[in-house]
Amino acid sequence: MKLRRKIFAKALLMVAVIAVLGGIVMGLWNWIAPAIVANAHAIDYPRAIGLLVLCRILFGGFRGHGGCRRRMHWHQWQQWQHMTPQEREHLRNGATPGAQ
Repeated sequence: MKLRRKIFAKALLMVAVIAVLGGIVMGLWNWIAPAIVANAHAIDYPRAIGLLVLCRILFGGFRGHGGCRRRMHWHQWQQWQHMTPQEREHLRNGATPGAQ
């Protein structure tokens, strides 16, 4: 039962965040675009959501590219911490660690 509530709460929060972001996109577009671009028209709320989704598809995410990249950097950092000063110097010079 708690898992369902948690999932529902996350879904509700996600819908609320998308709604707020859509309003922000619409407001910014309607404030800036017609003033700086010739023949740019104001957009309505559904088009603002569409623009938000399009930007998400083209430029990547609302999560800031976390996940896999963070784990990769963490793994590299751990490897670096376990290296001897000589291995670090070899790596800085372009050689692979442990190679003579």
